[in-house]
Amino acid sequence: MTEDKQKVVIIGGGIAGLTSAFYLQKTIQENNLPIEIQLIEASHRLGGKMQTVVRDGFTIERGPDSFLARKTSIVRLAKEVGMDDKLVPNSTGKSYVLVNEKLHSMPGGSIMGVPTEIGPFITTGLFSVPGKLRAAADFILPRSESGKDQSLGQFFRRRLGDEVVENLIEPLLSGIYAGDIDQLSLMSTFPQFYEVEQKYRSLIMGMKKTTPSQPKQAENKDKKKGGFLTFKTGLQSFAEAIEAKLDPKTILKGHRVDKIVKSNQQYEIYLNNGETINADCIIAATPHKVTQTMFSDYRFFDPFKSVPSTSVATVALAFPEEAIKNEIDGTGFVVSRNGDYSITACTWTHKKWEHSTPKGKVLLRCYVGRAGDETIVDLSDDQIIKIVLDDLKKTMDITLNPDFAIVSRWKNSMPQYTVGHKQRLADILEHVKEELPGVFLAGASYGGVGVPDCIDQGELAVQNVLDYLKVKNFAKEAVQ
Repeated sequence: MTEDKQKVVIIGGGIAGLTSAFYLQKTIQENNLPIEIQLIEASHRLGGKMQTVVRDGFTIERGPDSFLARKTSIVRLAKEVGMDDKLVPNSTGKSYVLVNEKLHSMPGGSIMGVPTEIGPFITTGLFSVPGKLRAAADFILPRSESGKDQSLGQFFRRRLGDEVVENLIEPLLSGIYAGDIDQLSLMSTFPQFYEVEQKYRSLIMGMKKTTPSQPKQAENKDKKKGGFLTFKTGLQSFAEAIEAKLDPKTILKGHRVDKIVKSNQQYEIYLNNGETINADCIIAATPHKVTQTMFSDYRFFDPFKSVPSTSVATVALAFPEEAIKNEIDGTGFVVSRNGDYSITACTWTHKKWEHSTPKGKVLLRCYVGRAGDETIVDLSDDQIIKIVLDDLKKTMDITLNPDFAIVSRWKNSMPQYTVGHKQRLADILEHVKEELPGVFLAGASYGGVGVPDCIDQGELAVQNVLDYLKVKNFAKEAVQ
């Protein structure tokens, strides 16, 4: 590379942007590269949805509370920033589905609602006899049309029937995306189900064959360890640990990017304070609608305008343990739409994450808002808390008011990967590559909504930036 420093601007300080800044800075320092970084964040804090309240001995997550332990990129990044000793697994316990005013145990051996063991499925009260017989049709139905995207709802209804979908699969899957499974893309959310069906034809048989069985001894030995991890000091502390590793001179908070325009071989970035920054490369780690607004001069981003985002809220309720009379053995429940409930799920956080709650206390974390039912998020805190408590009292005997409650609203925060998402994104990225070389996208709107998915995208964006600058610099030197 030449000694003229090239500038990379990362827009958005959520986990994708933080990851990009961290790994780019690390590579620059290790290889003494002539590259400058600037991280721009519109709000006055970094970390995006990773926000934690520490109060009266409680550790309460406002946004995501954990991540899948098998997704290793976050564990690797935690080690890089000295947070790996703060990782803790969840305690396992029974999970339930609330259907027709009753809590039903999650059938044993079900993977995201798809049965892998016949016994628990036959004996569960979640489904009627006709519903179970309809699900058995999966053993004889042909495969889906090869390579064609479809909604999650269409795929699962065809294979297992409406009853299994509405009483088990929909509450589980829509809880992850706060979406309508009849609109969400199979290929962009759970392509593994399509791949299993294509290989084995029967989804049930395929899931049974591809799900590793745990040896009995290992089950007993690790029965308290679940498949999720979090940080005992809260996910916000993880974001703060990454930020602490960054050069503070490279971080610009409280500044919004209004517009980005290509100018010769560079980009002009116009901020809301009237300032203009020039960049050779951009990582847009921003929600899709923000990205479209910043690049409004380029019409190929317009499909992002019609991609929906759902508003949700979390409600954390702290009680003395004597307030809950009928203590249920488990870690929480999801709620079927076939009932008069506003909550979509409830986690008994004090049981799932023991570090989160002081002795003698109970912490319940409830979720409200989903596609087609978002108006509750606009109500006042007191109204939301009352609705949530009324719902909880239908299933639990709660005799006291909470010591305190924390309502966290996430307006238009859950991007919906609707049918065709993968192709739409591929088309946009092809245009970006041709017309805006050196611009890369990362974040929950694009290639996965979980924290590890966003970390993966941040890492990939860094690699793409380095590859692009290497080629650009090589071409520049060849001309000279």
